[in-house]
Amino acid sequence: MKINENTLLEGNRVLLVPYNEEHVPRYHEWMKSPELQQLTASEPLSLQQEYDMQRSWREDGDKCTFIVLDKERWADPGVEEAQCMVGDVNIFLTDPTDPSVAELEVMIAEPSYRGRGIGKEVTRMMMIYGINKLGVRKFQAKIGLDNQASISMFRKLQFQEVSVCSVFREVTLELTVDESLRIRLQGELADMKERDYKQTCSNRRAPVLQ
Repeated sequence: MKINENTLLEGNRVLLVPYNEEHVPRYHEWMKSPELQQLTASEPLSLQQEYDMQRSWREDGDKCTFIVLDKERWADPGVEEAQCMVGDVNIFLTDPTDPSVAELEVMIAEPSYRGRGIGKEVTRMMMIYGINKLGVRKFQAKIGLDNQASISMFRKLQFQEVSVCSVFREVTLELTVDESLRIRLQGELADMKERDYKQTCSNRRAPVLQ
């Protein structure tokens, strides 16, 4: 989606930024991992295919993708943005007849960042963005049965199991958006800020005058 091509979302510990070409090599290295391939039900791609996929995610009207950055590392202008990457988060509008239904995916690719509540923060940020900017009224999450950590996280966010597919070994969880959910998320994310991505990056790289 082009809607978020210049959007930076700032949370407590992470930044969500648009998926750009500069992020592709690091992402490609992640997806060589058999563990991540299994957890995300993905097939390995060539680097060129990964660049093609990045362009598709940017252009397609039914996909909204952010790269997850370590906010603390990103604050150091001497560290390249790609070196701050820890994962990604996506919204897919899966029903052409109902654009208010969205599948939500989150991947914390860097093992050292798992189990620290990062995925939960990222998911909440993406949910409130989807509600406010994309008009999402129902979220779905399709998760491999072996990925118990992710299943547990979505359940803690009040997603409810609606089906299990034994063939694909996958569980589907759903959460319907109502006013109480919106209010709760806005309260939990009261400190979240939306910034101009290009301007923020420019300020980050600007020299500090003594």
